[in-house]
Amino acid sequence: MRHGNNQNKETTGMPSAPRHKNKTLTTFLATVTGSIGLHRFYLYGGRDRFGWLHILAIPLSLGLVAAQPEAPRLFTALPLVLSALIACLEALVIGLTPDEKWDARHNAGSGKTSESHWILAVILVLTVGLGAMGVIALLARSFDLLFTGGAFG
Repeated sequence: MRHGNNQNKETTGMPSAPRHKNKTLTTFLATVTGSIGLHRFYLYGGRDRFGWLHILAIPLSLGLVAAQPEAPRLFTALPLVLSALIACLEALVIGLTPDEKWDARHNAGSGKTSESHWILAVILVLTVGLGAMGVIALLARSFDLLFTGGAFG
């Protein structure tokens, strides 16, 4: 049964236009929930292998914590920490991609064009800050654990 102008593949015999992928939303998802790969699933769907690798970091980290409870949390949670840092890098790459290139890659058949606004710049600045703090904290804690045995925390 057809409702209004909504026609799908079954009623018209033609595939519907692909959904428009928003670059700002994808950058935000990569920054906020990137360590579990939501931005990858938004872009590529449930079959994205790299999205599943992000999710795999959670049980892997939990398994390492359970297997080595006395080990420093930095080392047992390293898969999740690395996943979060990789997501920050992905957010920067996504956000800095020119709109024309973004549309050619992700919105070729959507019929819409992307237009980046000031909020994308704010998200990118926050992503750089979060990523830099994460890398600095990772390096500081690693050096503390490796050279002093964790004497400073």
